[in-house]
Amino acid sequence: MTFDLGPALLFCPADRPERFQKALERADAIILDLEDAVLPEAKDSARRNLIDLDIDPARVIVRVNAPDGDAFAADLEALAQTDFRTVMVAKTESAESLSAFDERYSLIALCETARGIHTADSIAAHPQVSAMMWGAEDLVASLGGTSSRDATGGYRDIARYARARVLLEAGAHGKAAIDAVHIDLDDVVGLEAEAMDAVASGFRATACIHPNQVAVIRAAYRPDDEAVSWAHAVLTAAQSERGVFRFRGRMIDEPVLRHARSVVARAG
Repeated sequence: MTFDLGPALLFCPADRPERFQKALERADAIILDLEDAVLPEAKDSARRNLIDLDIDPARVIVRVNAPDGDAFAADLEALAQTDFRTVMVAKTESAESLSAFDERYSLIALCETARGIHTADSIAAHPQVSAMMWGAEDLVASLGGTSSRDATGGYRDIARYARARVLLEAGAHGKAAIDAVHIDLDDVVGLEAEAMDAVASGFRATACIHPNQVAVIRAAYRPDDEAVSWAHAVLTAAQSERGVFRFRGRMIDEPVLRHARSVVARAG
């Protein structure tokens, strides 16, 4: 199974149907959330909204509650009454916990607890997993901590480790990796820096929680004209070269050419 929904994925509470269409217009895909964004007393109405919704399922991800929670079975029952088949599984902690999904579903495993990060390798190997995502705040909470970020606003070491591990395990198994949300809505500079680092590191998308964050993420993932021009030029030069060669003062080998192909692909 493949993941190709675009770089900006916008969370939208499933109990707020008045926001669905606007969210879909703003983002590359929306994540209709049945989990943390919805209070326990509103989950039934959120599921009904999901069942009644008539929008293109190709651009919709549904985040369900954790497999070991009381709400999970009801989420699956609601999903079965819809055409939505891309599912983000909150607090995924093992590959075995994904056995509740049949072959119709493409899964995004959200590793956001200590157990989930610890078993990220086996989760990434699951045949129905098309992408992996990590979460910072739930991870730190699962460890008994209080914040994923330090006084400078940067991630603490444990969060950086979790981010890197999910990216690495996803890549090792040919799956896409999705970067975590930037929860400080006013920190545009920080969001931009993290999104730019995400694409440079190999993430395929970044999740967000407000429509105003979409444009920042898209811009970060879109290579500039100079980068695209260089990528096209070096790929053209490679057609007449053998092995390692020099191009505009730089040594070029296959890893560099793969970087160039990635730039061209992101440029569309």
